Amino acid sequence: MKLRAAFSILLFLTLLQRLPAQENSQGDERLPKGPRFASEALNASTASGSFSEMTHYPQTEPRPLEFRTAIELAVRNSATTSVAQADQERARAAIAQATNLYVPSMTVGAALGYSHGFPLSLEGAAPSLFNVNLGGLLFNPAQKDYIRAARAEAATTSQQNADRRNDVITETALDYMQLDLLESSLSIQNQQRDAAARLQEIVGQRVQAGVDSQVELTRAKLSVARTRLDIAQARTAADQLRLRLSQLTGLPLSAIRTSTESIPKLPEVSQTDDLAAQAAQNNASVKTAEQAAEAKKFRAEAERKQLYPEVNLAGQYALLARYNNYDQFFKTFERNNLTIGGTIRFNFLNQSQRAAAEAARFDAIKARKEAQAVKEQVSADTLKLQRSVEQLSAAREVADLEHQLALADIDAAHAKIDSGNATIKDEQDARISEHQRYTAYLNSTFELDKAQVQLLRQTGDLEKWALGTPSH
Repeated sequence: MKLRAAFSILLFLTLLQRLPAQENSQGDERLPKGPRFASEALNASTASGSFSEMTHYPQTEPRPLEFRTAIELAVRNSATTSVAQADQERARAAIAQATNLYVPSMTVGAALGYSHGFPLSLEGAAPSLFNVNLGGLLFNPAQKDYIRAARAEAATTSQQNADRRNDVITETALDYMQLDLLESSLSIQNQQRDAAARLQEIVGQRVQAGVDSQVELTRAKLSVARTRLDIAQARTAADQLRLRLSQLTGLPLSAIRTSTESIPKLPEVSQTDDLAAQAAQNNASVKTAEQAAEAKKFRAEAERKQLYPEVNLAGQYALLARYNNYDQFFKTFERNNLTIGGTIRFNFLNQSQRAAAEAARFDAIKARKEAQAVKEQVSADTLKLQRSVEQLSAAREVADLEHQLALADIDAAHAKIDSGNATIKDEQDARISEHQRYTAYLNSTFELDKAQVQLLRQTGDLEKWALGTPSH
C-alpha cells in the first residue's frame, strides 16, 4: 500500500509538471512553480526509476533584433535626423525669403507729431494720421542669382543630411556585425578556457608524477590567464557595442540580440571595376562640396550684379492732419494723398561693392578647388579600400585554412592517442590552437566586412545594401 501511495503521489507530481506553464500559473497559488518544482519532480522521478524523461517548458527568450530593423530604428531615432530636418526647413525658408522679395511688401502705420512752423518730416515721411507704404522688386539681376544661391545651398544641405544618414547607417551596421561576431567568439573562447583549464590540470598531474617540469605548468597557467583576459576584453567590447546599439535604436539593453541570418550578404568587390570614378560621381561628400561651390559661384555673380541697374516698386498713401500746418504753407491742402510708381537706380561709383564682388569671386574659386580636392581624396580612399578588400579577403582565406589545419591536428592527435603515440596533453594543445585559429578567422572576417561596408558608403550603395532601397 505504501509503495502504491508513493507511486500515485509521484504520478500526480509528474502530471503537474507536464501541464502548460500558463495553466499552472492560473491554478492554485499553492502549487510550486518554476525551475525548483521541475527539479524536485525530476529528483523524485530519478529516485523511483519509473519516469526517465520529463517535459520541460523553458522561458521564451526575446526575439533577436534583426539587422534591418536596427538600421531603421537608428535612422529614425538618431539626433542627427532631427538636426537634418531642421537644417532642411531652414534652407527652404531661405529660398522663400529670397524669392518673396519680388512680392510687394506693405506696411501700415502712422507718423503722429506736433508741428510748429513749416511741417518737417518724421523719419523721412510727412506727419500723418494714417499711412501705407508699398515696396518690392521689379527688375533686379542680382536677386535672381541670390535665389539660385539659396537653392544651391538647400541642395548642399540635402547632401549633408544624406552624409549624416550614412554615418548612422555605417555605425549601426558595423556595431551590429561586430557584436554578432563577438558573441560567436565568446562561445569559442569559453570552450578555449575550458580546454586550457583541462590542460592545466593534466600538466599539474604530470608534474606531480615527475613527467613534466614546473615550467610546463607555468606555461599552462599562462594559457589559462591569457584566455581569461581575452574573454574579459571580448565581453567588455560586446557590452559597449550593445549599449551603443541601445542608444542608437532606442531599445532596452535586453532587446539587443543579434541575428546572423538577418545580416544581408555583402556584394562581391571586383578589382577591375572603376569604383574610384563611381565614388567621385555618387559620394555624398563630393556632392556636398560641389553644391557648396555652386552656391558660392551664384553668390559671387549676385555680388557682381549688384552694380547693375535695378527697378523697384514704390508707393505711399497718407492721411494728413490740419494741425500740422499744411494748409498754411501750401497753396492747396488735400487730406488724402497717394503716390505710386517705380524707382530706377544706377550704381556708377560704388568701390565698396566692387571689393565685395571681388571677395565673393575668390571665395567661389576657393570652393571650386576644395570640391576638386574632396573628389580626388574620395577617389584615392575608394581605390585604397578596393585594394584592401582583396588583401583582407586573402587574409581571411589564410585564417580559414589555418583553422582547417588546426581541426586536422585535433583529428591527428586523436589518432595518435588511440595508437599510444600521444597523450591527452597533446590533444588539449591542439584544441587550444584550433580555438585560437577560429578566433583569428572571426577577426579577419570582421575586418573584411568593415572594409566592404566602408567601400559601399564611398560608392553611394550603402543604403541600398542595408535597407534594400536606393540611396538618396
